[in-house]
Amino acid sequence: MSKSIFYHAGCSVCVSAEQDLLSLINPSEVEIVNFAEDTSRLPDAEKAGVQSVPALVTPNGNVLHINFGASLADVKG
Repeated sequence: MSKSIFYHAGCSVCVSAEQDLLSLINPSEVEIVNFAEDTSRLPDAEKAGVQSVPALVTPNGNVLHINFGASLADVKG
């Protein structure tokens, strides 16, 4: 993985975290995955170890859970 991946659910907590993150990290170095728009990426997030959103998966595979918005189980419905 060469980019960080920021997973979120589109809620206000997640969107706020996305905006803050993009002010800190060059947008070309992070992929944004919004589960409200693309649920097909849920298995990727689970495989990476994401347990709640918003979360940032770093290029070396560390998962940083940010400001708890929702569990991945809640996002899956």
